[in-house]
Amino acid sequence: MSARRWLVLLGLVTITPAVVVIAAASAAFCEASLRVARRTSGGSAPVTLYAGADWRTIRITASDGIALAGWFVRPRTEQRGRCVVVLHGIGDTRMGSAGFAPLFLARGYSVLLPDSRGHGSSGGDLVTFGVREKYDVLDWARWMRAEGCTHIYGLGESLGASVLIQTVAIDSVLRAIVAECPYLDLRAIAEYRVREHLHVPRWISGVASKVVVAGGMVYAKVRYGLDLREASTLPAMEKSKTPILLIHGTNDVETPLFHSKRLAEASDLAVLWLVPNAKHTSASSAAPNEFQRRVLEWFAQH
Repeated sequence: MSARRWLVLLGLVTITPAVVVIAAASAAFCEASLRVARRTSGGSAPVTLYAGADWRTIRITASDGIALAGWFVRPRTEQRGRCVVVLHGIGDTRMGSAGFAPLFLARGYSVLLPDSRGHGSSGGDLVTFGVREKYDVLDWARWMRAEGCTHIYGLGESLGASVLIQTVAIDSVLRAIVAECPYLDLRAIAEYRVREHLHVPRWISGVASKVVVAGGMVYAKVRYGLDLREASTLPAMEKSKTPILLIHGTNDVETPLFHSKRLAEASDLAVLWLVPNAKHTSASSAAPNEFQRRVLEWFAQH
């Protein structure tokens, strides 16, 4: 055997274990990201949150056949046709977003609180970071229109915020949205979070995060037919014709505030409110009065 062939063989023997390790790490990372531990959304609606409101459990079938569940709440005194859909973040449920309901119910808005697919009582095994969820929002919006909602607005937290932005890029069914702590791009936020969890020198974690995330996205495409490159809010922001209020805490270490800054630059219809000292999705607790004022005024003017 020639020296060149020996070198090639030696290289293959050396590289193959590394490739196997990277592939395994990428697959494990992808599976952990797409399948979140389910939390219960509760068997009954939290009717004590707002006395006198009519809380109903709703179930619909998404366009791809997945069963979706949520609560729909009508206030005692209703602004006819004005409704808000509130989307929770990853790993959460409609129970986590129900705390926003009184803010809108007190002003006469009806409120829809859905469990995202792969969460709570909704069906689906995979979280697709907007690739499929944006169509779920359109399915919910069609249901809301059938219920008499003529002016539909949206409030999203973290993943929910990113899903709303992706939704309004394909359909202007929502008149205006509020997006708190969205990510700029799924690949970018995934690399950041992998990098931050690796306690190794930065140059190593930087390379490792890119390799693992890239491998995970290939795995998602091959294993599930999911092109996670579609889960990017920046091109969606550039396409959207919907007014978007972006909210981001200056102390957010889960999704750095430059994500919202860059998104705000991508649309003339976007306004960015940076909340001093607020952490991830904590603007409503860090500045409750201003949060209420800004959100209600945003919807009222659209």
